[in-house]
Amino acid sequence: MSDTTVIVLAAGQGTRMKSRRAKVLHELCGVPMLGHVLRSAKALSPSRLLVVVGKDAEEVEARFDGEAEFVLQAEQKGTGHAVLIAQPALGDVSGDVLVLYGDTPLLSAATLREMSAVKRERGADLAVLTARTRNIPGRVERGSDGRVTRIIEAQDATPEELELEERNTGVYLFSADLLRDGLASLRPDNAQGELYITDIVGFAVERGLRVEAVEIEDPDECMGINTRNELADATGFLRRRIAQQLMQEGVTFIDPESVYIDVDVVIGRDSIIEPGVVISGASILGEGVHVKAGCVIEDSRLENDVTIGPSAHLRPGSHLGTGVKIGNYVEIKNSSLGPGTKAAHLGYIGDADVGAGVNFSCGAIVVNYDGYKKTRSTIGDGAFIGCNANLVSPVEIAPRGFVAAGSTITKDVAEDALAVARGRQRNIEGWVARKEGRAAARPAVGTPSTPAVSSSRSTSSTASTVEARKGPKAKSPARKKAAGKKTAKPKAVKKKAGKSKVAKKSSSKRPRR
Repeated sequence: MSDTTVIVLAAGQGTRMKSRRAKVLHELCGVPMLGHVLRSAKALSPSRLLVVVGKDAEEVEARFDGEAEFVLQAEQKGTGHAVLIAQPALGDVSGDVLVLYGDTPLLSAATLREMSAVKRERGADLAVLTARTRNIPGRVERGSDGRVTRIIEAQDATPEELELEERNTGVYLFSADLLRDGLASLRPDNAQGELYITDIVGFAVERGLRVEAVEIEDPDECMGINTRNELADATGFLRRRIAQQLMQEGVTFIDPESVYIDVDVVIGRDSIIEPGVVISGASILGEGVHVKAGCVIEDSRLENDVTIGPSAHLRPGSHLGTGVKIGNYVEIKNSSLGPGTKAAHLGYIGDADVGAGVNFSCGAIVVNYDGYKKTRSTIGDGAFIGCNANLVSPVEIAPRGFVAAGSTITKDVAEDALAVARGRQRNIEGWVARKEGRAAARPAVGTPSTPAVSSSRSTSSTASTVEARKGPKAKSPARKKAAGKKTAKPKAVKKKAGKSKVAKKSSSKRPRR
């Protein structure tokens, strides 16, 4: 269809969306609604692709810069007026002109190709896309030969005409000459004082030109979006279409209705997707991948035979090699994990390059952010990261490096080395009881502990803490002997004290037995 020009009308303000954003920028399955329309149009390989924009022109143009030509409709005066505004940009275009709408994102390229084929095969001057649905007001009247004779608006229809089931979707494929002549004939003869492109259908019929109706097989494709409710309905339709396509390609969904897959996601055959899964962006999953319930995957790549979940989260930039296993409540961010690596549960790996066959135990964390900047760490093949270990980036764990449980690693670990970085444990007996003002429980026999600090001092003071660390001084044999003697008279004590001093001095020179 290289001889076809496409005009997309996207100037509507979308006031019923109640949004600060342009209506056509609201997303369905990861792509703005206008983006879906442009994709279908581009599938026809058109010679020209124009988008008529309005109030939010700058925002829309910035989002789709380089994907289409833009024409500004500063004042909205109807669909016919929008196409008329685009006409100068078209010049003396030949062939066909296809008119689409930026808020009708579900139309498939296959449907548009069928319109072109019908127009060409039947030698029609105009092909009108129709559907049997109650969601569109304009009725289509056909003659005995099956051609379109009239488009009837609901407010102008008789009771008999309101019974007509076939409706006008507003999508037209014109011969370029008919469009030029029809636009020149338009008059604002209506209550709104606007120009309607629908009037060109009557113009063509009056001149005996051939107008053919192309009835769409699935009316949901013509769903227009003007409210948040309609956006949700259209998203649900697209989700089902994506899941059905993937199932036809060999993917298993345990419950397709509960899964959210963006339109650009690729999933290989023999993969299994469990309920409650969200896969967004341009994520790519290989063959035999098992995504368990409740997982979220964003802009990531998973090679063949990866298992993830339940309730795991892959943030953008994650790359999991063949056979990687990610367990529950594990989060990976902007990291690559080599083949066979495992992180079974409760961990975070951020900004890391991880080799093959690495084991991350429960609670292991790669600390990639210091409050000011993010840095990367490297973990070599076959490394073992113990439970509740923290790798403070930037750090390198060489191949087969072993990090002990509970360690906080701030320095590189050499190949085959064991890294242990823990504070020494000490138990202060009775601390809780004294703090709560009650009697302390007796320590269990054989329990290593630090004796209680004197109750006359604050347990929170530095002096008490230091004293507790030092512990009581052990008594010398001489002191123990003196302590065992009976108390003598003051004079004798004084005298003996002098002697004991000498004795103590001399006893220190005795050899140890």
